[in-house]
Amino acid sequence: MRLVRAELERLAARRFVQLMVVLLLGAFAVTVVTTLGGSHRPSVAELSQAQAQAAEAVRELELQHDRCLAIKAGTVTPEETDYVPRDCSEVDPALMERLPTTADYLNGVFVFGHEAEGLLYFLIAFLALFGFLVGASYIGADLNSGGVVNLLLWRPQRRAVLGAKLGTLLGAVLVLAAVASAAYLAVFWLIGQLAGRPGRPDWAALGVTHGRGMVLVLLAAALGFAIATLGRHTSAALGTVAAYLVVWELGARLVFDILSVSRPERLMLSTYLGAWLAGEVRFFDSASCARVTETFCDASYTVGWAPGMVVLVGLTVALVVAAFAAFRRRDLI
Repeated sequence: MRLVRAELERLAARRFVQLMVVLLLGAFAVTVVTTLGGSHRPSVAELSQAQAQAAEAVRELELQHDRCLAIKAGTVTPEETDYVPRDCSEVDPALMERLPTTADYLNGVFVFGHEAEGLLYFLIAFLALFGFLVGASYIGADLNSGGVVNLLLWRPQRRAVLGAKLGTLLGAVLVLAAVASAAYLAVFWLIGQLAGRPGRPDWAALGVTHGRGMVLVLLAAALGFAIATLGRHTSAALGTVAAYLVVWELGARLVFDILSVSRPERLMLSTYLGAWLAGEVRFFDSASCARVTETFCDASYTVGWAPGMVVLVGLTVALVVAAFAAFRRRDLI
């Protein structure tokens, strides 16, 4: 406990961590001020007009579905502008995940239920970046300055020291992320109540997304910690990420496109990151339909959250294990 308490004090005292917290609060403040400046309470006339437009949009979807059924039955001749899918259930309003709502037609009005998911994704992205940078600087600065050596003179157990550092980091990041998330969503819920519309948020879906986001934040912090430990410097983690993005996510993707490689997204870490957060991501592979002679070819494929979890957790665990192994054997002076 003394070691953990000491590490917690060291983490809180770091100027870089304090700066990142200030930047985090600043980003939240800018988002709140921007939202307040671009929202207003809708008038009765605005609500009536938006409700009428939403009802008209739903009615058009129903007419499109009825026309599709009629074309399939042969009672109506299709026109060039008609969209006729293989199965008319694709355009059935009763089976759609989301129908047009009043919030879609309210201009300049913040609707919490409509915007909550996007705001949550923004929050998770910022917290993941925060966790990665703090994790990398926390151990990287100590290794570069010799602080770890001084700590080992007091507690000459390398695994215990590194484990205490990692555990303290993950615990502190998790607490800060949970508090920031609650405050962030509460503020925007109040904005929806007082300067916009509350809407009907899907709290269950938001809870699932938030839970996955917190796992991602912890993984990002652990990755930054592990890469900086292996490279013995904060810049090692930053350089590794920059090199990966430029060489693989951009360069390799371009090469795969030139060579017409089938389903190149499966080789990208960003694919599994998106799949984990969103639950599922869909891609289109035009090469899969190159030799298909039928009139209809479904070139889409999906990557679910389970492969995303396996890839992200597997990569993080592998790097953390490698970091502990290197830390145990290397010369720290």
